[in-house]
Formats: sequence, C-alpha cells, structure tokens
Amino acid sequence: MTLKKISLILLTIILISSCSEKRKDDKTNNYFSHSDSGVQDGGIKIIEVTTLNKKFKVWTKKIGNNPRIKVLLLNGGPGLTHEYFECFESFFPEESIEFIYYDQLGCGNSDNPDDTAFWELDRYVEEVEQVRVALHLDKDNFYLLGHSWGGILAMQYALKYQNNMKALIVSNMMCSCPDYGRYADEVLSKQMRPDVLDTINAIEARGDFNNPRYMALLMPEFYAKHLCRIPLDQWPEPVNRSMKKVNSSLYITMQGPSEFGISGRLANWDIKSKLKDITTPVLTIGAKHDTMDPEHMKWMAEQVKNGSFLFCPNGSHMSFYDDQQTYFTGLIKYIQGIDGGKNKVDLK
Repeated sequence: MTLKKISLILLTIILISSCSEKRKDDKTNNYFSHSDSGVQDGGIKIIEVTTLNKKFKVWTKKIGNNPRIKVLLLNGGPGLTHEYFECFESFFPEESIEFIYYDQLGCGNSDNPDDTAFWELDRYVEEVEQVRVALHLDKDNFYLLGHSWGGILAMQYALKYQNNMKALIVSNMMCSCPDYGRYADEVLSKQMRPDVLDTINAIEARGDFNNPRYMALLMPEFYAKHLCRIPLDQWPEPVNRSMKKVNSSLYITMQGPSEFGISGRLANWDIKSKLKDITTPVLTIGAKHDTMDPEHMKWMAEQVKNGSFLFCPNGSHMSFYDDQQTYFTGLIKYIQGIDGGKNKVDLK
C-alpha cells in the first residue's frame, strides 16, 4: 500500500471520527440547552391541579431537553418523594434522555391536603393526567415510569389514557395486590428466621406498629434483603432522605401498616384481566430478591399486546441501586428501542 493511500485512509478515519464527535456534541448541547426563556430555575415547574373541587400545587423538575423522549417518574410508597430517583441523573443525561421528577399530591415538595379523602387511586390518575397536559407530554414523546406504588398508578393511568403515551414502564410492581399478599405470605415470610417472623407476627397481631422493635427487626431482616440489598449503613443517601419524608397518613391509608402485603384501600386492586387491553408498548422490570414476584412481572409482559421484560438477577425492590448496571443498561436499551420504532425490545 502506498503512502498516499495510507494517508487517505487515515484522513477518512479522522473525518468520520470528527463528524461522529460533532454529532455527539450537538446532541449533548441540545440536551442541556434551555427550553424556555426568562429566569432559569433549574427546570422546576409548579403545576396547579384541580381535584375534589379544590386547587393544589404539585412540584415537578425537568432534567434535560429531548423533544422525542420525556420520562415522567412516579415514586412509590405511597407517600415517598421523588428524591430516591436521583440515581437516574447518573445514567439518563449521557444518553440524552429527558426525565421529570414529580412529587404527587401529599408527597415531598407538593401541597399536602392532610385529608385521607384525597388518598384515592382514581383521583391520582386524574392528577397525573393534569400534570401530563401541563408539561406538554404526548403520544409521541411521553414515557411513564412508575415504581412500586407508582407502578400501580402508572398501570391504572394507562388503562384510561394510554392513547396519550409513547410507552409504559412498570418497575418492581405486580398487577394484583391480592397476588402480592400471597407472595409475601407464601414466599417472603418463609425466608425469614422463624423466631424473627414470630415476633413480627405478634407485633402485627397486636397492631403495635409503633413499637421500635418492629422496625428494628424489619430493617435488617426484610428491608436489607428485599428492599435494597446494600448494607444498611451504606444505603444511598437519596433513599434515606426520601424515607425520612414519607407521608405516613398516605402510606397507611392506601398500603396499610404492614410490610407483608397490602391491607389499605389498595388491598383488592387487581387488573390481571385487563392487561390485554393495554396496547401501548410496556416494559415490566422484576428482580430476583424483590418484594414483588419476578415471575409475575414476566407474566405481565406476556399478557399485554406489546410487552418486554427486564430481569435483574442481583436486584431487589430498588434494583436501580442494588443491580444498577443491569437495570439502567436494560432500561436505556428499551427506551432507545421504542424511540427507534420498535414495539418490543429483547432485553435478555
């Protein structure tokens, strides 16, 4: 090969590399560009919602700018805050995925009516729809990701408003609270040491949920094994911060005081027979050590028309922390696949 040919090849490689880097830089610059004028406030938007004939303000914060991909995050609990999702900041921006934090009514930075009449699933569905409209999310860009209780809310929302969505992502949540209760009784509880389980059952039987012994047992014996499989003294700061702000009224009213199944207003929630009605693309995410049955999560993906499933072999309920690489690699691949025109994405 002549020196001239070698030079031409090297020049071509340099030009291709340069163009690729320029496209990447342009993409990044667009992602971090301001999407509005005026005083910049870090992407925060306070949205007024009307519900039960009253007006309240809920807090949202947008990170990034991508007109094709906008992921609205629904936190769990019920009653936690957006804060435990902060690990998403370490993964989504580099892929130019816009995402939006949102504290539901009664949570975090949003108004708290301090009235159990507002702690209703259908009311929250209508609240999410008002937030969607205010944020200008639509069927061409709106990805709804719900984790835990947020997954219940996301599924219920999809049953009514799926035509307004690009895709639904259900993270670590089954589609039946009675099935979850059975899984907790028949699988999770049997993994505990008998003496610990007996003590927990006795405390619950007395309704003595404020007994410090209750949480003292649950934290190492249940939470550290099925909620977030990281040593308790090393739990991510955003998780601890969010848990310290939990709205107990909201949590107990809807979930109930026990960690083994649901006994509140959501106790009988079950949409197994309705999954076939969801035609928008759906991703379900399950984990081996989760409080939720991963086989149930896989089954859910098979029941909807366009379902995909992501399994986190080392994860638990917060697999975006304790099986982080699996979780975000799969989630990002899914979002990019849907953005590229697919209805299903193989994540095996």
